[in-house]
Amino acid sequence: MRQPLIMGNWKLNGTKASVEALINGLKAPAAAAANVEVAVCPSVIFLGQVEQLTAGSAIKFGSQDADLHTAGAFTGENSPVMLKEFGCKYALVGHSERRTLHAETDAVVAAKYVAIQAAGLIPVLCIGETLEQFEANETNAVVEAQLKAVIDVAGIESFANAVVAYEPVWAIGTGKTATPEIAQTVHAHIRAYLAGFNAAVAAKVQVLYGGSMNAANAAELLAQTDIDGGLIGGASLKVEDFSTIIAAAAK
Repeated sequence: MRQPLIMGNWKLNGTKASVEALINGLKAPAAAAANVEVAVCPSVIFLGQVEQLTAGSAIKFGSQDADLHTAGAFTGENSPVMLKEFGCKYALVGHSERRTLHAETDAVVAAKYVAIQAAGLIPVLCIGETLEQFEANETNAVVEAQLKAVIDVAGIESFANAVVAYEPVWAIGTGKTATPEIAQTVHAHIRAYLAGFNAAVAAKVQVLYGGSMNAANAAELLAQTDIDGGLIGGASLKVEDFSTIIAAAAK
């Protein structure tokens, strides 16, 4: 049985006051959902504050990215070793916004994935297709290529200590959401593809849905066999909405 994981990606949002209100508001819902892992990924500048606020709570946290270097002359980057020191459990890698806005290739994503694991963090590998690729029926080929790039470098066994997040790029921030049936089909394909390398690892890896999951659609999405949680964007910035999603996962 895979434990549900509900993870908020705050993206470039937050103030000291909003971060405090959000964490404090989520403590009770996270504690009430004992069978669900609840995590947030704030902007790196808030990690110290989140580390302090979450102390003694059920809330875990991670970073939205990590550099592939642990130290050196890399201005503006954040080492996975530093992120670990601040209490991070997770680090997102390969988010569609990093791939598109920062031109991160599959090779760069794979290198970051390796660095994240080497530092003792759990990588949350984000994969997914654009609208053009979706309409051209290339979804399976795209997610396979993105997974294979990591498998080639890190090995299939590395997925025993990783999370996969399927994010159809066409459903992020657009208000469009893959139907539960579409999402389940892709999640099942991701698991089947990984099972072709190692069935035991594939059966245990958490595959999150990251395409505009919200309070209204969470229950139906989370009811699908191969959807093990959500990587939540906008809804994770609102205590009530995020709490509703956590409760849906607990059921």
